[in-house]
Amino acid sequence: MPIVKDVESRDTRHCETTALGVLLRHEGLDLSEPMLFGLGSGLSFVYWDGRNMAFPFLGGRVKPFDLTRNLAARLGLTLTTKETTSARRAWENVAAPIDAGRPVGLQLDCHHLDYFRPTTHFGGHVVAMYGYDEHDAYLVDTGQQGGAVRTGRAGLALARAERGPMTARNRSFTIALPARPPSWQERIVPAVRDCAAAFLAAPIANLGHRGIGKAAERVPGWLLRADEPRRDLPQAAFLMEEGGTGGALFRILYRDFLDECTRLIDDDHLRTGHRLYAEAAALWTDVSALIAKAGESGDAEHLERAGVILHDLSRIEGEAMRALSRL
Repeated sequence: MPIVKDVESRDTRHCETTALGVLLRHEGLDLSEPMLFGLGSGLSFVYWDGRNMAFPFLGGRVKPFDLTRNLAARLGLTLTTKETTSARRAWENVAAPIDAGRPVGLQLDCHHLDYFRPTTHFGGHVVAMYGYDEHDAYLVDTGQQGGAVRTGRAGLALARAERGPMTARNRSFTIALPARPPSWQERIVPAVRDCAAAFLAAPIANLGHRGIGKAAERVPGWLLRADEPRRDLPQAAFLMEEGGTGGALFRILYRDFLDECTRLIDDDHLRTGHRLYAEAAALWTDVSALIAKAGESGDAEHLERAGVILHDLSRIEGEAMRALSRL
């Protein structure tokens, strides 16, 4: 029963930074979850709706795995990624590093994992795998999902092979540090600037601070947009607040990242960005609560109030990113 030793589960909140933390700590680099998120320029926003979608999607981060790529490039890490359509090769790709004593990251659809709640499909979920036996795989997931958990190997195979939005073809990855440990403190300013530039110069109106403005226009009509408002709106609110699809979670991580940065770098623009993202995180929690109330009560006034706050958020986050771009 191969088990990688000294793998630590922490009370983390975002799946991709959770897996990155496990892999990097095993290599000897221990950074906080907010620092991993910020160095990977992970913050973003997208409002997406389409004729084939059951309900609008709000995304509060960059696309799945972009954060990992960004972090590896910024810190000079060796990121080894493997994908395959073969179930046999997919298992070999994860078993080999674990047999050699290294944890491995997996991108998969969390719907098929035995322990995961809620059981919605999401193909951009990321976990760290650190062991297996004849029946189960041993994973590290977010604190909300139980931290160190087990899932059946058959379900894991289905999760990794699932096709659909944001999925990958049995993607697995490992990370190695360079011979000289990276000076991650020197990478903070470029990470902040790159994130701000992408947020402010988004190519379409659904993205960045303009995307939040788009949400402000569309959210007031969600009672009519939803097939089952009592189900769809509370679920959207839960995913925004706890899953981070477009609510407070990623703003909290970025707020805490900026807070860490202010302790390392003396800069007024950085302090301004931190203050504004602290304000934004609290307002996103208010938006989620109003959307949930609208679904439960059927009262559109809650959505109107959410729209007003979203207009404020578009302004606040735009102002924050303009300040941070001048860092």
